[in-house]
Amino acid sequence: MKSLLLLWQRLALECASRCHTSATMDIKTVHARFEHEGFSFLTISLANFGADFQKSLDQGYVDRRLFTGFQWKEGLPRFLGGFLDRVFDRYSGVLLDEPCWDAMLSVRQLSLMFSKIALDCSPERKRAALRSYVQCEKDVRLNDAKLAPIDFEDFHRISSLLFGTMFSKIDREVYNLELVPKHGPGSTADRLSGNAKYDQREWTARLEAIFPAGEFLLPNWRYYDQLDGIDILEPGEERPVKVILVPKTMKTPRVIAMEPTCMQFAQQAIRSAFYDYVKGDKLLNRMIGFEHQEPNQLLAQKGSSDGSLATLDLSEASDRVSNQLVRKMFANHRWLYAAIDATRSRKADVDGEIIRLAKYASMGSALCFPIEAMVFLTLVFLGIEKCKESRTPLTRAEIESLSLKVRVYGDDIIVPVEYVSSVNTVLEHFGAKVNRGKSFWNGKFRESCGKEYFDGFDVSIVKVRQAWPSSRQDVQAVNSLVSLRNQLYHAGYWQTCEWLDGKISGMLKHYPVVLPTSPVLGRHSFLGYETHRLDVNTHSPLVKGYVLYARLPKNSLEDYGALLKCLLPDARSAQSNMRIFGQADNGRWAVVQPATVDEDHLERSGRPLVVDIKLRMAPPY
Repeated sequence: MKSLLLLWQRLALECASRCHTSATMDIKTVHARFEHEGFSFLTISLANFGADFQKSLDQGYVDRRLFTGFQWKEGLPRFLGGFLDRVFDRYSGVLLDEPCWDAMLSVRQLSLMFSKIALDCSPERKRAALRSYVQCEKDVRLNDAKLAPIDFEDFHRISSLLFGTMFSKIDREVYNLELVPKHGPGSTADRLSGNAKYDQREWTARLEAIFPAGEFLLPNWRYYDQLDGIDILEPGEERPVKVILVPKTMKTPRVIAMEPTCMQFAQQAIRSAFYDYVKGDKLLNRMIGFEHQEPNQLLAQKGSSDGSLATLDLSEASDRVSNQLVRKMFANHRWLYAAIDATRSRKADVDGEIIRLAKYASMGSALCFPIEAMVFLTLVFLGIEKCKESRTPLTRAEIESLSLKVRVYGDDIIVPVEYVSSVNTVLEHFGAKVNRGKSFWNGKFRESCGKEYFDGFDVSIVKVRQAWPSSRQDVQAVNSLVSLRNQLYHAGYWQTCEWLDGKISGMLKHYPVVLPTSPVLGRHSFLGYETHRLDVNTHSPLVKGYVLYARLPKNSLEDYGALLKCLLPDARSAQSNMRIFGQADNGRWAVVQPATVDEDHLERSGRPLVVDIKLRMAPPY
């Protein structure tokens, strides 16, 4: 942890040099509070400072009710005061007419760089997260009871206007048994992983009515005798989702729910249909995103530049999507509605307590993301409709006229500024919770899908994702540190990168200069790459360095399960010896999959249990 504190100090000195100010007192403050409060100061207190700074940018002035826990001097906090003076007026706290971009970026970098570090929370915060999950269920039920019949009718009318054609097509595919299921890569409530999922022995009576086991669990009807070994569970016997906590930040963990294998298998079939039809629909593809964040980011940039668009963020988004709304959305499509309902888990195991769910699905369901996005898009246009002076129902033509100004990606929402108040009201009326601290529409600051902009300029920062590695054997942390160094290099923090290079070289004996596309753990440079020798066969350049490897666990599959896997599309695309090219900007592993079928996919499967690094010769590009 001390190394991360030193990293902050190095960045503070470099930022101060950029902005022609001093960070000496800021460094003393951070050291003193770190000694008193521990690492939570960097991950929580500093992150709150950064959030309040963004709110001040949005509203155009610094509010005395913000920056709790930090001393003040006149109209601004003392901490990072040399930077703040170049963004706000010291006496009035009002945003300067021409704020310094470097100072603005520096405040965000120094306050928010540890806000997303994946560290375990305290037991008290974990228990609070589980209590919040249960309380959210109660809130959803209470809100359902408050909604009037006209609310559900309005919601149904707008959703039909948006998605009716798509739902009709998928409804026909469900009826004709044309949907193709697949297994996801994640863990399941019944603890099946990898190839074991193709030998699943549980199905539910609700699934059987829409997705017959004979059609979905068998390669063909020649294996009908295998149905005798499949346990068809009645609704009261169904396995609940298992609610677990995974690291997110020190402030709060991420709450997800592991679905039973059979549910996840069928959910993936409907999910693929949603993705394919939205991608093929010109209108919907402009307004809703499932796979690409760039359209949201570009609209956020436009909104920061001309002030025409607002960015909204929702808290506990998936946990607040009521199942009653989802039922109303699909009410006109009998077979699709039945499929949506059959693949929904109705109960959850929360730390040993079984509760009945009022939400449609928790994060972990394959349908959680696409359905929440469709619900939120419906509510956005319902809010827009309520702004119409004529008070007439929204038309398809009006939706098309707004299709380049409205977009939803999960819980990241873009809307025209003139409709913000009405959209927020409708969202909260239907149970959503608008995160005012991360929603922007007043000033020139906008944020969406991991990108931040001010007056059209990108002010996104580099964030630390993992704790400092203790040795080279701490592979994931080493990989993250190298990725952090390279992100800082591309962001222009070259003095900090020089310091980091010295630290990394102490762990990695071979630490060459490579291009971003190289599989080698190395440092990036605008000056090119190193070459140690030529390949004797191809005469292409090679460099000596460490490469990450992940070998899949042994998990053999045979008989009808093996045939089923071979017949399902994309089921054999896993690689037994995967090359990992480092971390993406979102902190997740970037795994390169081969285009060819893995020959060992029936012997090894699932997520790698161990990631290792090996020294070898590899391309530097």
